[in-house]
Parts: sequence; C-alpha cells; structure tokens
Amino acid sequence: MKAPDRQRQIYVTGISGKKPIIPVSMTELEARAKQKMSKEAAGYVIGSASLETTARHNRSAFEKWQIVPNMLVDVSERDTSIELLGKKLPAPLLLSPVGVLDLAHKDKDIAVGKAAANTGIPFIFSNQASTPMEEVADAMGDGLRWFQLYWSKSNDLVASLVQRAEKCGCQAIVVTLDTTMLGWRPQDLDLAYLPFLKAMGIAQYTSDPVFQKIMTQPNDTPSPKPPITLKTLRHIYQLMSNYPGGFFKNLRSGKPMQAVSTFINIYSRPSLTWEDLAFLRTVTKLPIFLKGILHPDDGRKAVDYGVDGVIVSNHGGRQVDGSISSIEALPKVVAAINGQLPVLMDSGIRGGADMYKALALGAKAVCIGRPYVYGLALGGQQGVEEVIKNIMADFELTMGLSGVRTVAEITEDRLNV
Repeated sequence: MKAPDRQRQIYVTGISGKKPIIPVSMTELEARAKQKMSKEAAGYVIGSASLETTARHNRSAFEKWQIVPNMLVDVSERDTSIELLGKKLPAPLLLSPVGVLDLAHKDKDIAVGKAAANTGIPFIFSNQASTPMEEVADAMGDGLRWFQLYWSKSNDLVASLVQRAEKCGCQAIVVTLDTTMLGWRPQDLDLAYLPFLKAMGIAQYTSDPVFQKIMTQPNDTPSPKPPITLKTLRHIYQLMSNYPGGFFKNLRSGKPMQAVSTFINIYSRPSLTWEDLAFLRTVTKLPIFLKGILHPDDGRKAVDYGVDGVIVSNHGGRQVDGSISSIEALPKVVAAINGQLPVLMDSGIRGGADMYKALALGAKAVCIGRPYVYGLALGGQQGVEEVIKNIMADFELTMGLSGVRTVAEITEDRLNV
C-alpha cells in the first residue's frame, strides 16, 4: 500500500468513528505501551543507562540536520526499495534484536516474526529471545531474518548458535559488541528486576544442546542466595513455570536454576577482541555484521578484519550514559569505511524524517527497536505491523515531499547543518 492510500484508509475509516488502534504518534505510542505493560516490563524496555542522557540525545541530535526539499519535481511515482545482501527490501528498514519480548506480549517473538514477514522487513532474531529461533523461522516462512549473537564465554556455544541460525535460514550474523557487561540501568535496579533470573529471555540457550551440556558442568561462580520471603517463593514459582518442561518436572529436576545460573555466568565475554572474529569464519559462511560501532577507527578495523558490514549503534542508550548519539557518529564511520562495507544504523529512529537523514548521511538502511515493541505490547502481531507500515508510509511521504523519487537520490547535499 502506497503512503497516500494508507492515509486515506485511516481518514475514511475515521468517518465511522474508528480511530487507529495503534497510535501513529510515537510519543502517544510509547505512553500507551507504558500503561499497558507492567512496571517491571516498562522499566526494562524503556529504561536506559544512568541519567538516560544518551537515550535523549539519540533523539535530539537529529535536529542538527534539516532536510532541504526541492520543488517542481515529478514525484508521482516513488520507489522506497533497496537491495541488501542480495535481497530486495520494500524499504531501508530492519527490526533490531530486542530480548525478552514476552514482557510485552504472550505471542512474543512469533508475533514479531510474522509481522516482519508480512511486511517484507527483515527481523534480526535476538540472542536473548523468548522463543527458540527455529520456531520463529518456521512461523516466518520465507520471511527475511538475521541472527544477533552475544559472544559467550564458550566458543562451542557460539558455534552452535550461529550454525543453528544458518540452518534455520538466517541471512547474516550480527555480533553485538557493546554489551559485554550490562550497563547501569536505574529503572531496573530500583525495581531490583532482571527478567533473566526468572528464566525469561533465555530460550536460545535452553533449546541449545551445547548449553544443556554446559549446564551439567561445575559452576565456579556460585550465585548469591536471596533470603526466603513470600516474594522469593513467587519468584521460584515463576522460574519453574517459565522454563520448558512443566512446573512439577522442573521443581524436581532443578534445571531452571541451573540454566539461569549458567546463563548469567557465561552469556557474555568481556575479554573479546578483534582477533576473536576469525573464529566465526571457521564456523559459518554467513555474512558477519558488527553492531555497536561508534568510533571511525573501529569502522576502519571492521574493514581490515574482513567483516561484511557494520551497524552504528549505542544500544538505544542502554549501555553508556553520555555516549555520542548514533546519528552523530554515523558520518565519520561512513567516511572511515569509504564505501567498502554497508553501514546500517539504529538508536533513535522514530519516523520517516529520521530514516531520510540517516540515509543522506550514508546509512544503507536503519533499524528500529523500541517502537515495534510498543506496537507488540498494544496489539500483538497486528500492532507490530501497524508500526512498521506507519514508519514506511512516513518515509515515503518524506521522500516525495522533499522532491526525491528513489532512495539513491537521498544524498548528503539534501541536508542543511
């Protein structure tokens, strides 16, 4: 559906008194989703690092650049499509990996996967998903999907995860570099809440044979034991219920506690270096993207170390408070890479103008995270589809109203600083 047709559909439906179920306004979308989710879920999804200045700056930094429209251009036909990794996409848009989606909706990753497939947008499976990648891939059919990798302390587990991703039809591996440790997140800390401790968001691990084997090995880092209270007992009940296998079976086996303890101990590897990237080439043939690049020197290293692309990202402001915004980092990273690799961008994208500016500054495509989670919280699969369609329509109209007919025409000289 072209953007003017989507507008007309909304307005004509409005004659009967029906307004959009999913708010078009991003501000209202977040506010409504926050009301819908539990306090803990909203804190985890919306919260960012420390004073949350990076998250705010991800948005405000877009104001540095203004679009300069051209008039009297025939924009009656507009083509928003691009080609990425040999696949044609309807728009330069992907869904970023977001973990623990059962915080937002019971249909979790399956709902997002189906929405992505229905709109033709690639979905980057989260390593911290609530549904095993194979189940989401089956639900997506021929839909485009990539896989995000958090590099574990176990290379055997890393190999198993990426080989499973390759087998279930993922087109690329996205190595997230900026979360070797969790950032300081006050909204979660004030609630003393981490969903992984309830066996949420660890489905890629509990479904993995290598992880299951690691679970049986001695753990050299014993977990602290909380005092026994009614809340502790509720936590244990949720833990046993969330883990695959059934409450009573899990209570007898003790596997859920083993899984959580093992996950916390090995999910990330702070000692990871550039030299470790060579290992991935030995275990998968898929293209490798590095997510979390902000410094131009790291862009140059990405080229030198032979990866296939980068994603300029500060993790939505969730890791380093006071970090440079993604949109400000983008031009220098693009210049350093000098066309040798595709550069994608996430963190702060909320509409068509944001997409336009990022593409003008050299991004091949952009990724969204929180917006589609808000749609998921409010309307499941339909909610995610509505958010995607709204952003795509906004982008198409921004192109046309700026005198642009194709994505290739969106160049830096169409911006004013």
